[in-house]
Amino acid sequence: MMEWVTGFLMVLGATLVLLAAIGVLRMPDLFTRMQAATKAATLGLGCVLAGAAIQFADLSTAVRAISIGAFIMLTSPVSTHVIARAAYLTRVPLWKGTIADEWREDMEAQTEDFGDSNTVN
Repeated sequence: MMEWVTGFLMVLGATLVLLAAIGVLRMPDLFTRMQAATKAATLGLGCVLAGAAIQFADLSTAVRAISIGAFIMLTSPVSTHVIARAAYLTRVPLWKGTIADEWREDMEAQTEDFGDSNTVN
C-alpha cells in the first residue's frame, strides 16, 4: 500500500513540475509565467518530497524532506513577489489581454503626489 501512495505522490509531483514547465513556455508575459512556475513547481516539489519521506520511512529523511519543503514553501512565493514587484516598477510590459492592473492607479496617484522626481523608470 505504501508503494502505491509513494508512486502516486511522485507521479503527481512530476506532473505538477511538468505543468510548471509548460506554463513557463506557454504563458504570454513575465507575470503569468512566474505565477505558473511558482505555484506548480512548489506544489510539485512538495509532493515529491512527501513521497520520498514516505518511501524511506525513517526519521532523518522525513526531517530533511520537511525542512526542504518548508524552506521552498517560505522562500519561493516571497522571492517571486519581489521579482514581480521589481519587474512592474521597471515597467516590464503586461500582456495585451490583461484586464486588471490594480497597481496602475496607485502608481499614478504617487506620481501626482510627489511629481516626476520620485517615479521609477
